[in-house]
Amino acid sequence: MTIVARYREPDIRRSILEIFITAIPFLLLWGAAWAALSVSYWLTLAIAVPAAGMLVRLFLIQHDCGHYAFFKTRQTNDWIGRVIGVFTMTPYEVWRRNHATHHANSGNLDQRGVGDIETWTVREYLSKPKWRRFMYRLYRSPLVMFGIGPSFVFMLQQRLPIGQMKGGLRPWMSAMTTNVAIIALFGVMMWLIGVSEFLMVHLPIVAIASTIGVYLFYVQHQFEDTFWEEAENWSHQDAALYGSSYLDLPKALAWVTANIGVHHIHHLYSRVPYYRLPELIRDYPELRDVRRITLGRSFSLIKLKLWDGDRKRLISFRELGAMAAA
Repeated sequence: MTIVARYREPDIRRSILEIFITAIPFLLLWGAAWAALSVSYWLTLAIAVPAAGMLVRLFLIQHDCGHYAFFKTRQTNDWIGRVIGVFTMTPYEVWRRNHATHHANSGNLDQRGVGDIETWTVREYLSKPKWRRFMYRLYRSPLVMFGIGPSFVFMLQQRLPIGQMKGGLRPWMSAMTTNVAIIALFGVMMWLIGVSEFLMVHLPIVAIASTIGVYLFYVQHQFEDTFWEEAENWSHQDAALYGSSYLDLPKALAWVTANIGVHHIHHLYSRVPYYRLPELIRDYPELRDVRRITLGRSFSLIKLKLWDGDRKRLISFRELGAMAAA
């Protein structure tokens, strides 16, 4: 922890540069996708893919601001995070609170349910009635997890912070002010280029970016030998190093995803700016081998659904069936 903390200091000029080299390409690609409407909608959809990548990168800048890692002052982090939240359709204070809970409880079987992907144990699954099992299977299906679900969360669910009243009025104020800003921005864009034209460009970008974001979050915690323990045996360091993966991506994808693949180090000390994570891995190469997952291997993790507490690993429904048959 002490070693990792040495890398926490942000470079203000670098942080500002990161915003510019993310926001400007996003706006240019958005404009190119709109211009392509007059040529072919397929071309618009093709351009929407890199535009979505830049939107994911904007979200990850917002993510670092939420950890107070991107700038030196809390106020600067908060305001940059709020502004970016309008583009990512993510109310900053609501998300920051939920994500902090995720970091505080990741891998803790007794503290699941906030800011993470719902994961049942084998015993919990077997104890549920058939309709609850069906709903869980539906939730964990690729169609919902990476198709319908991400768009629902970012476009609709985040508009109302239901269940957040324990935090007072602040989550609702964050959500409502973000919603007003989104309506104003979208309204101006629709007035300038037309309602259907705006939706034809923006909705695919948000949908693709949402799916990319959820997929990244999934593979960062949902792998065979991840870490789950009851509260009495849980520790932050074990959960960070063994319950978070190192998604070793090609350099171009690592840049687009703001090094979020170095997730075990991020969970160990979240105040390290994302642009300093490669520096840390370079200086301590032994960290590369901790829960390392390649992009190719990550696709095989989609089948994992349940935590087997006896074998201390995630398993698929097929494996559960084989266990029951045996």
